[in-house]
Amino acid sequence: MSDVFTHPWLGGLFGDTEIQALWSPEAQLAHYAAFEMALSQALEAAGRVPQGHGAAAAATLEASVIDPASLAEDVAHDGLPIPALVRRWRAADPAHKDALHTGATSQDVMDTALALTLRAVSSLLARRLRTLDVTLGNLDLRFGDRPLMGRTRMQAALPIRVADRLSAWRASLAAQAHRLDASRAGVERLQLGGAVGTRHAFGDQGQAIADAMAAQLGLSASDHAWHSDRGGVAHYAACLAGLSGTLGKMGQDIALMAQQGLDDIRIAGGGGSSVMPHKSNPVLAELLVTLARLNAGSLSGMQHALIHEQERSGAAWMLEWALLPQMTLATGRAVTAAQALCDQIEDMGGA
Repeated sequence: MSDVFTHPWLGGLFGDTEIQALWSPEAQLAHYAAFEMALSQALEAAGRVPQGHGAAAAATLEASVIDPASLAEDVAHDGLPIPALVRRWRAADPAHKDALHTGATSQDVMDTALALTLRAVSSLLARRLRTLDVTLGNLDLRFGDRPLMGRTRMQAALPIRVADRLSAWRASLAAQAHRLDASRAGVERLQLGGAVGTRHAFGDQGQAIADAMAAQLGLSASDHAWHSDRGGVAHYAACLAGLSGTLGKMGQDIALMAQQGLDDIRIAGGGGSSVMPHKSNPVLAELLVTLARLNAGSLSGMQHALIHEQERSGAAWMLEWALLPQMTLATGRAVTAAQALCDQIEDMGGA
Protein backbone atom coordinates (compact mmCIF):
# COMPACT_ATOMS: atom_id res chain seq x y z
CA MET A 1 0.00 0.00 0.00
CA SER A 2 1.40 3.42 -0.95
CA ASP A 3 1.10 6.49 1.28
CA VAL A 4 -2.34 8.01 1.77
CA PHE A 5 -1.54 11.10 -0.31
CA THR A 6 -0.99 9.16 -3.54
CA HIS A 7 -2.94 5.95 -2.85
CA PRO A 8 -5.38 5.01 -5.66
CA TRP A 9 -8.46 5.64 -3.54
CA LEU A 10 -7.28 7.13 -0.24
CA GLY A 11 -5.63 9.82 -2.32
CA GLY A 12 -9.12 11.00 -3.21
CA LEU A 13 -9.50 12.05 0.40
CA PHE A 14 -5.93 12.96 1.38
CA GLY A 15 -4.38 14.01 -1.92
CA ASP A 16 -3.33 17.48 -3.00
CA THR A 17 -2.32 17.38 -6.65
CA GLU A 18 -1.01 20.96 -6.72
CA ILE A 19 1.37 20.44 -3.79
CA GLN A 20 2.32 16.99 -5.08
CA ALA A 21 3.34 18.52 -8.43
CA LEU A 22 5.74 20.88 -6.66
CA TRP A 23 7.61 17.86 -5.26
CA SER A 24 7.50 15.82 -8.47
CA PRO A 25 10.77 14.34 -9.78
CA GLU A 26 10.51 16.56 -12.84
CA ALA A 27 10.12 19.71 -10.72
CA GLN A 28 13.08 18.76 -8.53
CA LEU A 29 15.29 18.00 -11.53
CA ALA A 30 14.36 21.39 -12.98
CA HIS A 31 15.43 23.06 -9.71
CA TYR A 32 18.72 21.14 -9.69
CA ALA A 33 19.44 22.31 -13.24
CA ALA A 34 18.45 25.89 -12.34
CA PHE A 35 21.00 25.88 -9.51
CA GLU A 36 23.74 24.56 -11.78
CA MET A 37 22.89 27.06 -14.53
CA ALA A 38 23.06 29.94 -12.06
CA LEU A 39 26.40 28.63 -10.78
CA SER A 40 27.88 28.24 -14.28
CA GLN A 41 26.93 31.78 -15.22
CA ALA A 42 28.16 33.21 -11.92
CA LEU A 43 31.50 31.42 -12.33
CA GLU A 44 31.93 33.00 -15.76
CA ALA A 45 30.91 36.45 -14.53
CA ALA A 46 33.46 36.18 -11.71
CA GLY A 47 36.21 35.10 -14.11
CA ARG A 48 36.58 31.70 -12.45
CA VAL A 49 36.17 29.93 -15.83
CA PRO A 50 37.07 31.10 -19.37
CA GLN A 51 34.70 33.42 -21.19
CA GLY A 52 31.88 31.49 -22.80
CA HIS A 53 32.30 28.35 -20.70
CA GLY A 54 29.55 29.30 -18.24
CA ALA A 55 27.06 30.11 -20.98
CA ALA A 56 27.89 26.88 -22.82
CA ALA A 57 27.52 24.81 -19.66
CA ALA A 58 24.21 26.51 -18.91
CA ALA A 59 22.99 25.66 -22.40
CA THR A 60 23.95 22.03 -21.86
CA LEU A 61 22.00 21.97 -18.62
CA GLU A 62 18.96 23.58 -20.16
CA ALA A 63 18.93 20.99 -22.97
CA SER A 64 19.48 18.04 -20.65
CA VAL A 65 16.70 15.47 -20.40
CA ILE A 66 16.92 13.02 -17.50
CA ASP A 67 14.61 10.07 -16.86
CA PRO A 68 14.00 10.23 -13.08
CA ALA A 69 13.68 6.45 -12.84
CA SER A 70 17.16 6.03 -14.31
CA LEU A 71 18.65 7.57 -11.17
CA ALA A 72 17.34 4.93 -8.77
CA GLU A 73 20.37 2.64 -8.86
CA ASP A 74 22.80 5.54 -8.51
CA VAL A 75 20.89 6.94 -5.54
CA ALA A 76 20.88 3.53 -3.88
CA HIS A 77 24.68 3.62 -4.15
CA ASP A 78 25.48 7.30 -3.55
CA GLY A 79 22.63 8.14 -1.20
CA LEU A 80 21.48 11.08 -3.33
CA PRO A 81 21.05 11.92 -7.03
CA ILE A 82 23.53 14.75 -7.59
CA PRO A 83 26.76 12.76 -8.19
CA ALA A 84 25.09 10.78 -10.99
CA LEU A 85 23.61 13.93 -12.51
CA VAL A 86 26.95 15.73 -12.47
CA ARG A 87 28.62 12.77 -14.18
CA ARG A 88 25.99 12.85 -16.93
CA TRP A 89 26.12 16.61 -17.39
CA ARG A 90 29.89 16.65 -17.63
CA ALA A 91 29.91 13.71 -20.01
CA ALA A 92 27.47 15.59 -22.24
CA ASP A 93 29.77 18.64 -22.43
CA PRO A 94 33.36 17.70 -21.53
CA ALA A 95 34.75 20.86 -23.11
CA HIS A 96 33.00 23.02 -20.53
CA LYS A 97 32.93 20.70 -17.54
CA ASP A 98 35.00 23.23 -15.59
CA ALA A 99 31.82 25.32 -15.35
CA LEU A 100 29.61 22.46 -14.21
CA HIS A 101 29.17 22.05 -10.44
CA THR A 102 32.63 23.50 -9.75
CA GLY A 103 33.01 24.55 -6.13
CA ALA A 104 29.58 23.25 -5.11
CA THR A 105 28.50 20.18 -3.23
CA SER A 106 25.42 17.98 -3.52
CA GLN A 107 23.74 19.57 -0.53
CA ASP A 108 24.08 23.01 -2.11
CA VAL A 109 22.03 21.78 -5.05
CA MET A 110 19.37 19.94 -3.08
CA ASP A 111 18.90 22.54 -0.37
CA THR A 112 18.54 25.27 -2.97
CA ALA A 113 15.95 23.10 -4.73
CA LEU A 114 14.21 22.80 -1.36
CA ALA A 115 14.20 26.59 -1.05
CA LEU A 116 12.63 26.95 -4.49
CA THR A 117 10.03 24.29 -3.70
CA LEU A 118 9.04 25.79 -0.35
CA ARG A 119 8.75 29.21 -1.98
CA ALA A 120 6.12 27.79 -4.32
CA VAL A 121 4.40 25.89 -1.50
CA SER A 122 4.18 29.01 0.65
CA SER A 123 2.77 31.14 -2.14
CA LEU A 124 0.12 28.52 -2.89
CA LEU A 125 -0.86 28.20 0.77
CA ALA A 126 -1.09 31.97 1.14
CA ARG A 127 -3.48 32.23 -1.83
CA ARG A 128 -5.65 29.45 -0.46
CA LEU A 129 -5.78 30.97 3.01
CA ARG A 130 -6.92 34.32 1.63
CA THR A 131 -9.78 32.58 -0.15
CA LEU A 132 -10.70 30.64 2.98
CA ASP A 133 -10.81 33.82 5.05
CA VAL A 134 -13.20 35.40 2.55
CA THR A 135 -15.44 32.34 2.80
CA LEU A 136 -15.45 32.50 6.60
CA GLY A 137 -16.28 36.18 6.36
CA ASN A 138 -19.25 35.39 4.17
CA LEU A 139 -20.47 32.82 6.70
CA ASP A 140 -20.28 35.57 9.31
CA LEU A 141 -22.42 37.82 7.14
CA ARG A 142 -25.01 35.07 6.67
CA PHE A 143 -25.17 33.57 10.16
CA GLY A 144 -23.06 35.73 12.49
CA ASP A 145 -25.95 37.22 14.48
CA ARG A 146 -27.51 33.86 15.28
CA PRO A 147 -27.28 32.47 18.81
CA LEU A 148 -25.02 29.56 19.70
CA MET A 149 -24.31 27.88 23.01
CA GLY A 150 -20.77 28.54 24.12
CA ARG A 151 -19.14 25.38 25.46
CA THR A 152 -16.17 24.98 27.77
CA ARG A 153 -14.71 21.57 28.47
CA MET A 154 -17.44 20.27 26.13
CA GLN A 155 -20.17 21.40 28.53
CA ALA A 156 -22.76 24.11 27.97
CA ALA A 157 -21.44 27.38 29.39
CA LEU A 158 -22.96 30.72 28.28
CA PRO A 159 -24.69 31.86 25.09
CA ILE A 160 -22.53 33.35 22.35
CA ARG A 161 -23.15 34.23 18.70
CA VAL A 162 -22.03 32.33 15.63
CA ALA A 163 -19.85 35.37 14.90
CA ASP A 164 -17.90 34.75 18.10
CA ARG A 165 -16.89 31.25 17.04
CA LEU A 166 -16.13 32.31 13.47
CA SER A 167 -14.05 35.20 14.77
CA ALA A 168 -11.97 32.82 16.88
CA TRP A 169 -11.32 30.61 13.86
CA ARG A 170 -10.40 33.53 11.61
CA ALA A 171 -8.11 35.20 14.14
CA SER A 172 -6.19 31.98 14.75
CA LEU A 173 -5.84 31.31 11.02
CA ALA A 174 -4.65 34.86 10.39
CA ALA A 175 -2.01 34.49 13.09
CA GLN A 176 -0.81 31.19 11.63
CA ALA A 177 -0.71 32.65 8.12
CA HIS A 178 1.43 35.51 9.45
CA ARG A 179 3.81 33.09 11.17
CA LEU A 180 4.17 31.01 8.01
CA ASP A 181 4.86 34.13 5.96
CA ALA A 182 7.50 35.29 8.45
CA SER A 183 9.18 31.86 8.35
CA ARG A 184 9.78 32.08 4.59
CA ALA A 185 12.92 34.15 5.03
CA GLY A 186 14.52 31.26 6.90
CA VAL A 187 14.09 28.80 4.03
CA GLU A 188 13.90 30.82 0.81
CA ARG A 189 17.66 31.29 0.62
CA LEU A 190 20.43 30.03 -1.58
CA GLN A 191 22.62 27.28 -0.20
CA LEU A 192 26.25 27.58 -1.31
CA GLY A 193 29.03 26.27 0.85
CA GLY A 194 31.01 23.71 -1.07
CA ALA A 195 32.59 20.63 0.44
CA VAL A 196 32.69 21.71 4.10
CA GLY A 197 30.58 24.85 4.02
CA THR A 198 33.46 27.36 3.73
CA ARG A 199 33.21 28.22 -0.01
CA HIS A 200 36.95 27.62 -0.17
CA ALA A 201 36.90 26.80 -3.90
CA PHE A 202 35.78 30.35 -4.73
CA GLY A 203 38.57 32.18 -2.93
CA ASP A 204 37.48 35.66 -1.93
CA GLN A 205 34.64 35.65 -4.47
CA GLY A 206 32.33 33.31 -2.61
CA GLN A 207 29.83 35.95 -1.55
CA ALA A 208 29.83 37.65 -4.94
CA ILE A 209 29.08 34.31 -6.62
CA ALA A 210 26.36 33.55 -4.08
CA ASP A 211 24.81 36.99 -4.58
CA ALA A 212 24.72 36.54 -8.36
CA MET A 213 23.19 33.08 -8.10
CA ALA A 214 20.58 34.17 -5.56
CA ALA A 215 19.54 37.11 -7.74
CA GLN A 216 19.03 34.82 -10.72
CA LEU A 217 17.01 32.31 -8.69
CA GLY A 218 14.94 34.85 -6.78
CA LEU A 219 16.28 33.78 -3.39
CA SER A 220 18.16 35.57 -0.64
CA ALA A 221 21.92 35.06 -0.36
CA SER A 222 23.11 34.03 3.09
CA ASP A 223 26.60 35.11 4.10
CA HIS A 224 27.30 31.53 5.15
CA ALA A 225 26.27 27.98 4.33
CA TRP A 226 23.41 26.45 6.32
CA HIS A 227 24.32 22.80 5.65
CA SER A 228 24.27 21.94 9.34
CA ASP A 229 22.07 24.81 10.59
CA ARG A 230 18.55 23.46 10.06
CA GLY A 231 16.81 25.94 12.32
CA GLY A 232 15.03 27.68 9.45
CA VAL A 233 13.74 24.41 8.05
CA ALA A 234 12.59 23.17 11.46
CA HIS A 235 10.84 26.46 12.17
CA TYR A 236 9.07 26.32 8.82
CA ALA A 237 7.88 22.80 9.66
CA ALA A 238 6.59 24.08 13.00
CA CYS A 239 4.60 26.75 11.17
CA LEU A 240 3.08 24.09 8.91
CA ALA A 241 2.08 22.09 11.98
CA GLY A 242 0.67 25.22 13.59
CA LEU A 243 -1.45 25.98 10.56
CA SER A 244 -2.79 22.45 10.17
CA GLY A 245 -3.36 22.30 13.93
CA THR A 246 -5.49 25.43 13.82
CA LEU A 247 -7.50 23.96 10.96
CA GLY A 248 -7.81 20.75 12.98
CA LYS A 249 -9.33 22.73 15.85
CA MET A 250 -11.85 24.20 13.41
CA GLY A 251 -12.63 20.71 12.09
CA GLN A 252 -13.09 19.38 15.61
CA ASP A 253 -15.47 22.21 16.44
CA ILE A 254 -17.53 21.56 13.31
CA ALA A 255 -17.66 17.81 13.95
CA LEU A 256 -18.99 18.46 17.44
CA MET A 257 -21.46 21.09 16.20
CA ALA A 258 -22.81 18.56 13.69
CA GLN A 259 -23.69 15.97 16.35
CA GLN A 260 -27.30 14.87 16.22
CA GLY A 261 -29.10 16.48 19.10
CA LEU A 262 -26.96 19.61 18.99
CA ASP A 263 -27.49 20.44 15.32
CA ASP A 264 -25.53 23.69 15.58
CA ILE A 265 -24.53 23.35 11.95
CA ARG A 266 -25.92 21.77 8.81
CA ILE A 267 -23.51 20.56 6.14
CA ALA A 268 -24.50 19.47 2.66
CA GLY A 269 -23.05 16.34 1.15
CA GLY A 270 -21.82 14.55 4.26
CA GLY A 271 -20.31 11.09 3.98
CA GLY A 272 -22.56 8.06 3.94
CA SER A 273 -22.54 4.86 5.96
CA SER A 274 -22.54 1.36 4.49
CA VAL A 275 -25.11 0.11 7.01
CA MET A 276 -26.83 3.25 8.40
CA PRO A 277 -28.36 5.24 5.54
CA HIS A 278 -29.70 7.88 7.94
CA LYS A 279 -26.18 9.10 8.77
CA SER A 280 -24.36 12.05 7.19
CA ASN A 281 -20.81 11.87 8.50
CA PRO A 282 -18.71 15.07 8.80
CA VAL A 283 -15.89 13.50 6.78
CA LEU A 284 -14.01 16.68 5.90
CA ALA A 285 -14.15 17.92 9.48
CA GLU A 286 -12.71 14.61 10.64
CA LEU A 287 -10.02 14.82 7.95
CA LEU A 288 -8.90 18.18 9.32
CA VAL A 289 -8.38 16.60 12.73
CA THR A 290 -6.45 13.68 11.24
CA LEU A 291 -4.15 15.92 9.19
CA ALA A 292 -3.46 18.10 12.23
CA ARG A 293 -2.45 15.06 14.26
CA LEU A 294 -0.34 13.69 11.41
CA ASN A 295 1.66 16.91 11.22
CA ALA A 296 1.99 17.08 14.99
CA GLY A 297 3.67 13.68 14.94
CA SER A 298 5.90 14.57 11.99
CA LEU A 299 7.05 17.76 13.68
CA SER A 300 8.81 15.71 16.33
CA GLY A 301 10.89 14.07 13.61
CA MET A 302 11.78 17.45 12.11
CA GLN A 303 13.06 18.53 15.50
CA HIS A 304 15.28 15.43 15.52
CA ALA A 305 16.62 16.58 12.13
CA LEU A 306 18.08 19.64 13.87
CA ILE A 307 20.82 17.36 15.17
CA HIS A 308 23.24 17.64 12.23
CA GLU A 309 26.64 16.38 13.31
CA GLN A 310 29.68 18.47 12.44
CA GLU A 311 29.69 20.08 8.96
CA ARG A 312 27.10 17.80 7.33
CA SER A 313 24.80 14.97 8.27
CA GLY A 314 23.50 12.20 6.10
CA ALA A 315 21.03 10.69 8.54
CA ALA A 316 19.40 13.91 9.79
CA TRP A 317 19.19 15.29 6.26
CA MET A 318 17.47 12.14 4.95
CA LEU A 319 14.93 12.47 7.76
CA GLU A 320 13.91 15.84 6.34
CA TRP A 321 13.40 14.27 2.89
CA ALA A 322 10.97 11.78 4.40
CA LEU A 323 9.00 14.21 6.57
CA LEU A 324 8.88 17.73 5.16
CA PRO A 325 7.19 16.98 1.81
CA GLN A 326 4.55 14.98 3.66
CA MET A 327 3.97 17.90 6.03
CA THR A 328 3.42 20.29 3.14
CA LEU A 329 0.98 17.83 1.57
CA ALA A 330 -0.93 17.48 4.83
CA THR A 331 -1.08 21.24 5.30
CA GLY A 332 -2.09 21.92 1.72
CA ARG A 333 -4.85 19.35 1.88
CA ALA A 334 -6.02 20.75 5.22
CA VAL A 335 -6.59 24.15 3.64
CA THR A 336 -8.48 22.74 0.64
CA ALA A 337 -10.53 20.47 2.91
CA ALA A 338 -11.41 23.43 5.13
CA GLN A 339 -12.42 25.41 2.06
CA ALA A 340 -14.63 22.59 0.75
CA LEU A 341 -16.15 22.10 4.19
CA CYS A 342 -17.01 25.78 4.58
CA ASP A 343 -18.48 25.84 1.09
CA GLN A 344 -20.85 23.04 2.16
CA ILE A 345 -22.20 24.82 5.25
CA GLU A 346 -25.91 25.45 4.75
CA ASP A 347 -26.88 26.66 8.20
CA MET A 348 -25.25 27.65 11.52
CA GLY A 349 -26.63 28.50 14.93
CA GLY A 350 -30.18 28.87 16.13
CA ALA A 351 -33.01 30.62 14.35
